[in-house]
Amino acid sequence: MASKPKQLLAELKHPGPHEVLRGNLALVGLPGVVYTPRAGLGLPAVAFGHGWLQPPDRYRQLLHHLASWGIVAAAPATQRGPLPSHRLLAADLLTTLDVVTTVRLGPDGISVDPAKLGLAGHSAGGGSAVLAAAQDAQAEHPRIRAVATIAAAQTLPPASEAARGITVPGLHLAADEDLVAPAVGHAEAISDNWGGDDVQLRTLGKASHLGVTEGRHWSQLIMHGKPHRGTQQLTRALFTAFFLTHLTGTDKYRPLLEADVKRATIEREDEPAH
Repeated sequence: MASKPKQLLAELKHPGPHEVLRGNLALVGLPGVVYTPRAGLGLPAVAFGHGWLQPPDRYRQLLHHLASWGIVAAAPATQRGPLPSHRLLAADLLTTLDVVTTVRLGPDGISVDPAKLGLAGHSAGGGSAVLAAAQDAQAEHPRIRAVATIAAAQTLPPASEAARGITVPGLHLAADEDLVAPAVGHAEAISDNWGGDDVQLRTLGKASHLGVTEGRHWSQLIMHGKPHRGTQQLTRALFTAFFLTHLTGTDKYRPLLEADVKRATIEREDEPAH
Protein backbone atom coordinates (compact mmCIF):
# COMPACT_ATOMS: atom_id res chain seq x y z
CA MET A 1 0.00 0.00 0.00
CA ALA A 2 1.46 3.37 -1.03
CA SER A 3 2.28 5.84 1.73
CA LYS A 4 0.41 9.12 1.89
CA PRO A 5 2.30 12.38 1.33
CA LYS A 6 1.94 13.38 4.98
CA GLN A 7 3.48 10.07 6.09
CA LEU A 8 6.32 10.41 3.60
CA LEU A 9 7.00 13.96 4.77
CA ALA A 10 7.16 12.81 8.39
CA GLU A 11 9.51 9.97 7.42
CA LEU A 12 11.87 12.19 5.44
CA LYS A 13 12.05 14.88 8.11
CA HIS A 14 13.97 12.35 10.19
CA PRO A 15 17.52 11.21 9.41
CA GLY A 16 17.84 8.19 7.15
CA PRO A 17 19.27 4.76 7.98
CA HIS A 18 22.90 5.46 7.05
CA GLU A 19 25.69 6.40 9.41
CA VAL A 20 27.36 9.53 8.03
CA LEU A 21 31.01 10.45 7.52
CA ARG A 22 32.32 14.00 6.99
CA GLY A 23 35.29 14.74 4.77
CA ASN A 24 37.32 17.72 3.59
CA LEU A 25 37.40 18.52 -0.12
CA ALA A 26 40.58 20.57 0.46
CA LEU A 27 42.50 17.30 0.63
CA VAL A 28 42.01 17.05 -3.14
CA GLY A 29 42.63 20.73 -3.85
CA LEU A 30 39.16 22.25 -3.57
CA PRO A 31 38.06 24.00 -0.36
CA GLY A 32 34.80 22.57 0.93
CA VAL A 33 33.10 19.69 2.71
CA VAL A 34 31.65 16.35 1.71
CA TYR A 35 29.22 14.14 3.62
CA THR A 36 28.85 10.48 2.69
CA PRO A 37 27.12 7.37 3.95
CA ARG A 38 29.64 5.16 5.76
CA ALA A 39 29.40 2.53 3.01
CA GLY A 40 27.91 2.06 -0.42
CA LEU A 41 28.77 1.56 -4.08
CA GLY A 42 27.20 3.34 -7.04
CA LEU A 43 25.72 6.06 -4.83
CA PRO A 44 24.00 9.22 -6.11
CA ALA A 45 25.73 12.53 -5.44
CA VAL A 46 24.70 16.18 -5.18
CA ALA A 47 26.90 19.29 -5.28
CA PHE A 48 25.47 22.16 -3.22
CA GLY A 49 26.12 25.87 -3.80
CA HIS A 50 26.20 28.13 -0.74
CA GLY A 51 24.43 31.47 -0.53
CA TRP A 52 26.03 34.92 -0.68
CA LEU A 53 28.71 35.22 2.06
CA GLN A 54 27.64 31.91 3.63
CA PRO A 55 30.11 29.18 4.66
CA PRO A 56 29.13 25.60 3.80
CA ASP A 57 28.89 24.81 7.53
CA ARG A 58 25.64 26.79 7.61
CA TYR A 59 24.11 23.87 5.69
CA ARG A 60 25.73 21.12 7.73
CA GLN A 61 22.49 19.44 8.81
CA LEU A 62 21.05 19.58 5.30
CA LEU A 63 24.13 17.92 3.81
CA HIS A 64 24.29 15.41 6.67
CA HIS A 65 20.59 14.62 6.15
CA LEU A 66 21.05 13.85 2.45
CA ALA A 67 23.99 11.57 3.27
CA SER A 68 21.93 9.76 5.92
CA TRP A 69 19.51 8.85 3.14
CA GLY A 70 22.27 7.46 0.93
CA ILE A 71 23.20 10.55 -1.12
CA VAL A 72 26.77 11.86 -1.20
CA ALA A 73 26.47 15.62 -0.56
CA ALA A 74 29.38 18.00 -1.19
CA ALA A 75 29.68 21.78 -0.99
CA PRO A 76 32.62 23.83 -2.28
CA ALA A 77 33.68 26.75 -0.07
CA THR A 78 34.78 29.01 -2.90
CA GLN A 79 33.52 32.45 -4.06
CA ARG A 80 32.60 33.52 -0.53
CA GLY A 81 33.57 37.20 -0.82
CA PRO A 82 31.21 40.14 -1.25
CA LEU A 83 31.67 40.13 -5.05
CA PRO A 84 31.60 36.46 -6.04
CA SER A 85 31.75 35.13 -9.56
CA HIS A 86 28.60 33.10 -10.10
CA ARG A 87 30.10 31.60 -13.22
CA LEU A 88 33.16 30.37 -11.29
CA LEU A 89 31.00 28.97 -8.48
CA ALA A 90 29.02 27.10 -11.13
CA ALA A 91 32.28 25.69 -12.49
CA ASP A 92 33.32 24.68 -8.96
CA LEU A 93 30.04 22.82 -8.48
CA LEU A 94 30.78 20.76 -11.58
CA THR A 95 34.37 20.24 -10.40
CA THR A 96 33.01 19.04 -7.06
CA LEU A 97 31.03 16.34 -8.89
CA ASP A 98 34.18 15.40 -10.80
CA VAL A 99 35.98 14.97 -7.49
CA VAL A 100 33.37 12.81 -5.78
CA THR A 101 33.02 10.55 -8.81
CA THR A 102 36.77 9.99 -9.28
CA VAL A 103 38.31 10.14 -5.78
CA ARG A 104 38.01 7.34 -3.28
CA LEU A 105 35.63 8.41 -0.53
CA GLY A 106 35.81 6.94 2.95
CA PRO A 107 37.82 4.04 4.36
CA ASP A 108 35.59 1.38 2.80
CA GLY A 109 35.85 2.58 -0.79
CA ILE A 110 32.54 4.40 -1.20
CA SER A 111 31.80 5.05 -4.86
CA VAL A 112 29.52 7.43 -6.77
CA ASP A 113 27.68 6.49 -9.94
CA PRO A 114 28.45 9.16 -12.59
CA ALA A 115 24.96 8.58 -14.00
CA LYS A 116 23.33 9.70 -10.71
CA LEU A 117 24.42 13.32 -10.29
CA GLY A 118 22.43 16.34 -9.14
CA LEU A 119 22.92 20.01 -8.32
CA ALA A 120 21.42 22.09 -5.54
CA GLY A 121 21.94 25.44 -3.89
CA HIS A 122 20.69 28.31 -1.77
CA SER A 123 20.42 31.97 -2.76
CA ALA A 124 23.13 32.86 -5.32
CA GLY A 125 24.35 29.29 -4.91
CA GLY A 126 20.97 28.14 -6.20
CA GLY A 127 21.33 30.44 -9.19
CA SER A 128 24.86 29.12 -9.73
CA ALA A 129 23.53 25.56 -9.63
CA VAL A 130 21.21 26.54 -12.50
CA LEU A 131 24.17 28.02 -14.41
CA ALA A 132 26.11 24.79 -13.84
CA ALA A 133 23.21 22.64 -15.06
CA ALA A 134 22.85 24.80 -18.17
CA GLN A 135 26.58 24.46 -18.88
CA ASP A 136 26.37 20.70 -18.40
CA ALA A 137 23.37 20.50 -20.74
CA GLN A 138 25.57 21.79 -23.56
CA ALA A 139 28.16 19.05 -23.08
CA GLU A 140 28.40 16.14 -25.49
CA HIS A 141 27.45 13.77 -22.69
CA PRO A 142 25.39 15.66 -20.06
CA ARG A 143 25.69 14.25 -16.54
CA ILE A 144 23.26 16.24 -14.40
CA ARG A 145 19.95 14.47 -13.77
CA ALA A 146 18.14 16.88 -11.41
CA VAL A 147 18.40 20.40 -9.94
CA ALA A 148 16.90 21.73 -6.68
CA THR A 149 17.12 25.23 -5.20
CA ILE A 150 15.97 27.03 -2.06
CA ALA A 151 15.43 30.82 -2.14
CA ALA A 152 17.31 30.98 -5.44
CA ALA A 153 18.74 34.37 -6.40
CA GLN A 154 19.47 35.74 -9.84
CA THR A 155 23.06 35.63 -11.02
CA LEU A 156 25.39 37.12 -13.61
CA PRO A 157 24.73 35.85 -16.23
CA PRO A 158 21.01 35.50 -15.33
CA ALA A 159 19.99 32.10 -14.01
CA SER A 160 16.50 32.70 -15.44
CA GLU A 161 17.97 32.80 -18.96
CA ALA A 162 20.23 29.81 -18.35
CA ALA A 163 17.17 27.84 -17.22
CA ARG A 164 15.87 27.79 -20.80
CA GLY A 165 18.55 25.26 -21.70
CA ILE A 166 17.78 22.81 -18.88
CA THR A 167 15.50 19.86 -19.54
CA VAL A 168 16.17 17.71 -16.45
CA PRO A 169 13.69 17.82 -13.53
CA GLY A 170 13.78 20.95 -11.38
CA LEU A 171 12.47 21.75 -7.89
CA HIS A 172 12.51 25.37 -6.71
CA LEU A 173 11.52 26.32 -3.18
CA ALA A 174 10.74 30.01 -2.66
CA ALA A 175 10.50 31.67 0.76
CA ASP A 176 7.29 33.64 1.18
CA GLU A 177 8.95 36.26 3.45
CA ASP A 178 12.09 36.60 1.31
CA LEU A 179 13.08 40.28 1.07
CA VAL A 180 16.48 39.52 -0.49
CA ALA A 181 15.44 37.35 -3.45
CA PRO A 182 11.62 37.35 -3.59
CA ALA A 183 10.10 34.67 -5.80
CA VAL A 184 9.07 37.19 -8.48
CA GLY A 185 12.18 37.84 -10.53
CA HIS A 186 14.11 34.99 -8.92
CA ALA A 187 12.76 31.46 -8.24
CA GLU A 188 9.57 32.19 -10.17
CA ALA A 189 11.46 33.53 -13.18
CA ILE A 190 13.76 30.52 -13.14
CA SER A 191 10.91 28.01 -13.01
CA ASP A 192 8.88 29.94 -15.63
CA ASN A 193 11.76 29.65 -18.09
CA TRP A 194 12.71 26.04 -17.32
CA GLY A 195 13.41 24.24 -20.58
CA GLY A 196 11.91 20.92 -19.54
CA ASP A 197 8.33 20.21 -18.56
CA ASP A 198 9.20 18.55 -15.23
CA VAL A 199 9.59 21.58 -13.00
CA GLN A 200 7.94 22.60 -9.77
CA LEU A 201 7.84 25.83 -7.78
CA ARG A 202 6.75 25.70 -4.14
CA THR A 203 6.35 28.51 -1.63
CA LEU A 204 7.52 27.78 1.91
CA GLY A 205 5.38 29.55 4.48
CA LYS A 206 6.93 31.62 7.29
CA ALA A 207 10.28 31.35 5.52
CA SER A 208 12.83 34.15 5.04
CA HIS A 209 15.86 34.24 2.75
CA LEU A 210 18.14 32.81 5.45
CA GLY A 211 15.59 30.38 6.86
CA VAL A 212 17.41 27.32 5.52
CA THR A 213 20.75 28.34 7.06
CA GLU A 214 21.89 27.01 10.43
CA GLY A 215 23.59 28.63 13.40
CA ARG A 216 24.74 32.23 13.65
CA HIS A 217 26.78 34.23 11.16
CA TRP A 218 27.75 37.89 10.93
CA SER A 219 25.98 38.20 7.55
CA GLN A 220 22.67 38.27 9.41
CA LEU A 221 23.59 41.81 10.47
CA ILE A 222 23.40 43.02 6.87
CA MET A 223 20.89 40.61 5.33
CA HIS A 224 17.24 40.07 6.20
CA GLY A 225 16.22 36.73 7.65
CA LYS A 226 17.39 34.15 10.17
CA PRO A 227 17.50 30.36 10.57
CA HIS A 228 14.08 28.73 10.89
CA ARG A 229 13.65 25.13 11.98
CA GLY A 230 10.46 24.54 9.99
CA THR A 231 12.08 25.80 6.79
CA GLN A 232 15.10 23.59 7.38
CA GLN A 233 12.96 20.49 7.95
CA LEU A 234 10.81 21.05 4.86
CA THR A 235 13.85 21.70 2.69
CA ARG A 236 15.58 18.53 3.92
CA ALA A 237 12.50 16.39 3.32
CA LEU A 238 11.63 17.80 -0.11
CA PHE A 239 15.23 17.78 -1.37
CA THR A 240 15.63 14.19 -0.18
CA ALA A 241 12.40 13.06 -1.85
CA PHE A 242 13.34 14.89 -5.06
CA PHE A 243 16.84 13.49 -5.37
CA LEU A 244 15.93 9.94 -4.34
CA THR A 245 13.18 9.99 -6.97
CA HIS A 246 15.21 11.42 -9.83
CA LEU A 247 18.67 10.03 -9.10
CA THR A 248 17.88 6.52 -7.87
CA GLY A 249 14.72 5.72 -9.82
CA THR A 250 12.56 4.93 -6.80
CA ASP A 251 8.90 5.96 -6.96
CA LYS A 252 8.29 5.59 -3.23
CA TYR A 253 8.53 9.32 -2.53
CA ARG A 254 6.87 10.60 -5.69
CA PRO A 255 3.46 11.10 -3.94
CA LEU A 256 5.12 13.70 -1.68
CA LEU A 257 6.50 15.57 -4.70
CA GLU A 258 3.07 15.61 -6.34
CA ALA A 259 1.09 16.89 -3.35
CA ASP A 260 0.62 20.15 -1.52
CA VAL A 261 1.87 19.86 2.04
CA LYS A 262 1.42 22.25 4.93
CA ARG A 263 3.64 25.32 4.50
CA ALA A 264 4.95 24.06 1.13
CA THR A 265 2.25 24.72 -1.45
CA ILE A 266 2.81 24.05 -5.14
CA GLU A 267 2.65 27.29 -7.15
CA ARG A 268 3.65 25.96 -10.56
CA GLU A 269 4.13 22.48 -11.91
CA ASP A 270 4.80 20.75 -15.24
CA GLU A 271 4.52 23.88 -17.32
CA PRO A 272 7.20 24.03 -20.03
CA ALA A 273 8.77 27.31 -21.03
CA HIS A 274 7.44 28.82 -24.26
